[in-house]
Amino acid sequence: MRCLALDIGGTKIAAAIIENGKVSNRQQISTPQEDPVTALHQAIAQIMQSYAGQFDTVAVASTGIINNGILTALNPKNLGGLADFPLQESIARHTDKPIGLLNDVQAAVCAEYQDQDKSAVQNFVFITVSTGVGGGIILDGKLSTGPNGIVGHIGHTLADPNGPLCGCGRQGCVEAIAAGRAIEREASRWEKPCSPKEVFELFRKNDEKATALIHSSAKAIANLIADMVIGFDVQKVVLGGSVGLAEGYLPLVQQYLNDMPKFYQCKLEPAKYGADAGLIGAAYWMQMQHNS
Repeated sequence: MRCLALDIGGTKIAAAIIENGKVSNRQQISTPQEDPVTALHQAIAQIMQSYAGQFDTVAVASTGIINNGILTALNPKNLGGLADFPLQESIARHTDKPIGLLNDVQAAVCAEYQDQDKSAVQNFVFITVSTGVGGGIILDGKLSTGPNGIVGHIGHTLADPNGPLCGCGRQGCVEAIAAGRAIEREASRWEKPCSPKEVFELFRKNDEKATALIHSSAKAIANLIADMVIGFDVQKVVLGGSVGLAEGYLPLVQQYLNDMPKFYQCKLEPAKYGADAGLIGAAYWMQMQHNS
């Protein structure tokens, strides 16, 4: 089955044909910022036309929440002018083939899960620690999306009731403490303000302030993993994203996890699929839907 996969992010839109897990004819454009609604309809039209006749299904991994074919978000500001964008309808204007829509992190967990031993791992979570914190959750071998498409927004579980206000409007979310944006917010107040990348460089040189900041992030993620394990009997977690895969970060999360009682622990590994996770995962999920 040839699948046209699209990965719609805040800065770029990638598209490719995926067949048997292999990526071909990949193209990428910048996500339109000016008049975003009209421009995204046009970008989708252009992509669909350029792949005409080459696919049997369409699978989309998108930033935000996909709810009944509509693109929205917990914090609509994150989408610029694209809140409540009719994504399914926009694609359906150009094809009569089956269309499947997923959140990008839900798609990424499908990519990561395809290589797992399904008999040993039925409950599996992918956590991305990047600009924000998000997750994809597989339970009993199947992707959970929920009736409103919200499943996996685990960056908005509570880390500290007295913590900073999160962009979603709630106080003390994991994202507000652990994400790249949170690290940047704290480091911008330093005498010599730093980017998250510079914070990690200082952390690796044992700088006191940088070390405290990265430890605070890693501890919040370790607690999030422990919550997933105790709440859903998760057997394995893979960690991705620019912060999650930064040198020295995963061992720190592992260290905090090891300090917890056994019931809160599970296998922890780095994510493998990187930039193509959304494309490959959305196509894999679409194939699973087709086969079930």
